[in-house]
Amino acid sequence: MTSKVTYNGELRTTCVHLKSQNEFITDAPMDNNGKGEAFSPTDTVATGLASCMLTVMGIKARDLDVDLNGATAEVTKHMASNPRRISKIDVIMTFPENISEKNRKILEHTANTCPVHFSLHPDIEKVIEFHWSK
Repeated sequence: MTSKVTYNGELRTTCVHLKSQNEFITDAPMDNNGKGEAFSPTDTVATGLASCMLTVMGIKARDLDVDLNGATAEVTKHMASNPRRISKIDVIMTFPENISEKNRKILEHTANTCPVHFSLHPDIEKVIEFHWSK
């Protein structure tokens, strides 16, 4: 088992990673009857895409002897209705270090082939931008 999710009432859950015991809460978003005081479940999906991309890039960067410390990803999730679902995820990635063109191409390919990217439904539009330091 990977995690345990407990419903706390008031449209809130507590999610526990069993191996580490790290936890986070989710709330329903304000536009769906919630308080919006924490990540919503769909926020965690969209954020998981960016986190996965940076993680696999970090693995590849280590192999390339490239430092990605300080890289960021800004995530915007777009929702659709009937049925309510994630329709689009925008990810803007910014890298603080000067990285060669060759390594940029390798790292961009790595990001775009991360497991979460492949796991998301193909109808979800994914708009990924890479902003490299000059």
